[in-house]
Amino acid sequence: MADEQELAEIQRRHWQDTYTAHPGMYGEQPSAPAVHAAGAFRAAGARDVLELGAGHGRDALYFAREGFTVRATDFSPNGLEQLRDSARAQGVQERLATTVHDVRDPLPLPDASVDAVFAHMLLCMALSTKEIHAAVGEIRRVLRPGGILLYTVRHTGDAHHGAGTAHGDGIWEHGGFAVHFFDRALVDALADGWTLNEVHAFEEGGLPRRLWRVTQTLPR
Repeated sequence: MADEQELAEIQRRHWQDTYTAHPGMYGEQPSAPAVHAAGAFRAAGARDVLELGAGHGRDALYFAREGFTVRATDFSPNGLEQLRDSARAQGVQERLATTVHDVRDPLPLPDASVDAVFAHMLLCMALSTKEIHAAVGEIRRVLRPGGILLYTVRHTGDAHHGAGTAHGDGIWEHGGFAVHFFDRALVDALADGWTLNEVHAFEEGGLPRRLWRVTQTLPR
């Protein structure tokens, strides 16, 4: 069983290799959560969006095309390079900036500097419960009052929960891909001090993956 640091490095290499071998692996169409998020962000009056775990950028590019100013982060330089190439091709490079960032580290942004944060299946990566809480604490720090966080995570009802290699703390590795499966108690704990607007169950992909889409806002 790998320790936290070793597991993190293994997963970092996994994603670098994956994006190199399969450029644009998720296609060009935005995810369903991103389409929902754009509407929620617009309704909340958000103008600038921080996407965590943007990968090669299908959702970040969508937000930029929808008129938002976007900062996209990922710990894979390869994924972000593909994102920048696509932004230039689509003519949205002026509205989109990229930063290589590991979600385990503090965000390289000032306090209260963004209106909205989007994270599709980022918080359920190979992160410990402590690291997930720290990441949400950083999100809270950089959001302006009234700011909105919309994230998705695989949950304990997913078919891969309890399958493969156990790493403890809710993390299971299957096919080289480690996931922290969320239970409802963790969702509620992460919303402490926020307004929890929605916990929406949905499915994605061929397995299918079973996820929650969670929306929460900071008090003004």
